[in-house]
Amino acid sequence: MTNPQRPRAFRLPSGDQPPPEAATAEAPPPPRPDVRFVEEPYEIVDAADGVAVPVTPKRRAPWLSILFSALGGLVTIAVGLSVERLIADLFATAPWLGWVALALLLVAVIALTAIVAREALGVWRERKIEALRERALAALSTRDHTAAQEVVQALRGFYADRPALAGGVRRLDAVGDAILDVDDRLALAEGELLAPLDRQAKAAIAQAASQVSAVTALSPRAIVDVAFVVFSAARLLRRIAAIYGGRPGLLGFLRLARAAFAHLTVTGGMAVGEGMLHQVLGLGLAARVSAKLGEGVLNGLMTARFGLAALAVCRPLPFVRATPPTVNDVAGQLFRGGEDKT
Repeated sequence: MTNPQRPRAFRLPSGDQPPPEAATAEAPPPPRPDVRFVEEPYEIVDAADGVAVPVTPKRRAPWLSILFSALGGLVTIAVGLSVERLIADLFATAPWLGWVALALLLVAVIALTAIVAREALGVWRERKIEALRERALAALSTRDHTAAQEVVQALRGFYADRPALAGGVRRLDAVGDAILDVDDRLALAEGELLAPLDRQAKAAIAQAASQVSAVTALSPRAIVDVAFVVFSAARLLRRIAAIYGGRPGLLGFLRLARAAFAHLTVTGGMAVGEGMLHQVLGLGLAARVSAKLGEGVLNGLMTARFGLAALAVCRPLPFVRATPPTVNDVAGQLFRGGEDKT
């Protein structure tokens, strides 16, 4: 019986000869005529099925920002030169006038520094609240017990100076390093520290919605309605931010307003399933009495929706075990008022 594994001989390549794989490797195929090579990778390419796939466009220079920065620098230089010439002219006219101008300039610089410091502090507190909320969401998604404990400690320190929350802070300290689940630990902090603040925020939203509804129903001019709605929304946003520990200045207020409108856009002006039937019935019943009453109910509902969006962006924790408030929770009296008047 023959052995199938017969001995064979192999030729080893020398140093000046290429290996057999390289020698027998085929040359790269020529490019297909329907394939187009481009210099810039930002052009539109064609997928395998022939559908155009847009690639992220190349970022251009921020000329608009450069323009405003240059114009701002020119205006600052012009104002500085004007003030310097004014003080020099006052010194030339009467020395005491120059000293008065210098004193006023010093007062203006101190006031400007205080304003900048207040704006920076407000933005810093807002960013701290946003960071707490993001860390809590990350801890919930990853089930990180250490991160959840750090979030609770940071939240405790954030509200440690509030006398109304002193009892909740003491109860959190009593728990300390006890072994708790991530949801339980964050829910405990939510119930001890944020539950009273949630009640205050919902009361503020309900009050603002009622005021807007009443003023809209009674005002004779549409411009008065619009002005009062805008004023009430701005005041409500500042009040909710203050309830949760924010101290927004002008820049902080603009950041919060943008975030609230973005949240309102994502969740919808009137969320489907969130008391939509009650909203429609309340608005319809009010509109049967008078058009102004129906308009007042509608403005009150939109104010309540904006207040709920502001509550969501100002709250330092997501809703863990607590139920997020709805329009019916904060503006139910609008529907009851419309039904009673019918």
